[in-house]
Amino acid sequence: MGKLPFALVTGAAHRLGKVFARALAKRGYAIGLHYYSSEEQAQATAEEFRQEGVEVLLFRTDLTSLSEVDELFKEIDESNLSISILVNSAGVMNRNRVANLDIAEWDKTMSLNLRAPFLLSKKAYSRMKESGLIVNISDAGRNKIWVNYPDYLISKYALEKLTQIMAKEFAPKVRVNAIAPGLFLPAKAYPITEWEKLVARTPLKRAVVESEIASALYFLIDNPSIIGQTIVVDGGYSLV
Repeated sequence: MGKLPFALVTGAAHRLGKVFARALAKRGYAIGLHYYSSEEQAQATAEEFRQEGVEVLLFRTDLTSLSEVDELFKEIDESNLSISILVNSAGVMNRNRVANLDIAEWDKTMSLNLRAPFLLSKKAYSRMKESGLIVNISDAGRNKIWVNYPDYLISKYALEKLTQIMAKEFAPKVRVNAIAPGLFLPAKAYPITEWEKLVARTPLKRAVVESEIASALYFLIDNPSIIGQTIVVDGGYSLV
């Protein structure tokens, strides 16, 4: 496996993370499939990829733990893998309002959605060779005012600024960009009727599909002059 280009994708057991992992697998990358609580889904995804001839390493890591992040990269180092791409896809999106949002929940969101990409990116950058790529996963709604998701929105808004800062600092060795998907899958426990209304309001009147999200990642891989940018893939949702 050490001879193959290696990509680490966080939160890759299912949903968006799995989309990015599958896209990279199709490009010939060995996949570092990170998960935390979704062990059954992670094992199923790994087996699915392996049946297609993809090299997969599973990493169970609590990304809010500094020691576990250190251990993750220790495992990568000991596996003699040379990381080429990091996709920071793991995240949490819990429904709440400022008046009821306690500090513990705020800190949990920021630790996973913002601090973890910061730590992972630093560690990946120090190990990457020339032409490395870091991709942070934002949200097409990060500029909206969703009163039910204040901590989530702030974390994604800040992540894009962090993307720009790291892009400037890590260049020319490593490029840093972001992808902001639109309505792809509803958040956990998100009311389906509200989801359908949101989709109906978009100019394209449909949700974004997997191939469209994957193509954004391919675009960033194939265009070495793209740096510090956020690629929005949202069917026009940001126009609403």
